[in-house]
Amino acid sequence: MFRPARALSVAATAAVLAMTTLFTASSANAAGVNYVALGDSYSAGVGAGNYLSDSGSCKRSTNAYAYLWSNANSPSSFSFVACSGARTGDVLNSQISALKSSTTLVSLTIGGNDAGFSSTMQTCVLGSDSDCLNAVNTAENYAVNTLPGQLDQVYSAIKSKSPNAHVVVMGYPHLYQIGGYCLFGIGDTKRAAINEAADTLDSVISKEVANAGFTFADVRDTFAGHEICGGLDTWLHSTTWPIDESYHPNSSGQADGYLPVFSQS
Repeated sequence: MFRPARALSVAATAAVLAMTTLFTASSANAAGVNYVALGDSYSAGVGAGNYLSDSGSCKRSTNAYAYLWSNANSPSSFSFVACSGARTGDVLNSQISALKSSTTLVSLTIGGNDAGFSSTMQTCVLGSDSDCLNAVNTAENYAVNTLPGQLDQVYSAIKSKSPNAHVVVMGYPHLYQIGGYCLFGIGDTKRAAINEAADTLDSVISKEVANAGFTFADVRDTFAGHEICGGLDTWLHSTTWPIDESYHPNSSGQADGYLPVFSQS
């Protein structure tokens, strides 16, 4: 005889077992992640405060998107080697050794320092409009003509060391809101040029990332409305002290800007 109550019980038990199996599999997958965070100051979390004492001048922050993701997801291993001021050569010479064949997840930002980010910003803040435009033009020429080969070397090395890893290359945001108000700041001509340089840099990076078969994570839309001169809810420092934190994401920029984009990539 058909017993509805028993059938329901069997079905419910099967459903619970299926959900338990799914949960167990998901947990096992999360537990199997071996994560390495490479890159420059934007990945180290310069500007976000709470720097790890053992990171020295690299200024790795517990508020950096990589550290936040690790805390939230508890990977099997986490190696955080991003460093302030890093260029592509620094990744190859000092950071790539953190990768292993067992590495399953890699993140990085790199290329801005190679293209002269710091010196360009200094010129634009202290110099004339024409000085700024010339500096941006020089940086863009470098990004278009020289940086692709340097990025390719980094991406090839990552692929060689960790062939099975999911590699997420994070982009750079626009720094300024055009037409926004700052009590002290640069004009829209300079702001537009600096944002254009970010577009050029991101375009070059995204192309090389695609060629490598990696994932490019674009943060520009997420940062929209939170740029310098964009209002009270700004996710980026303007000129600040310590000076090396200028034009870097603050803790909100890391947690609300970079982290969700990385997490969805």
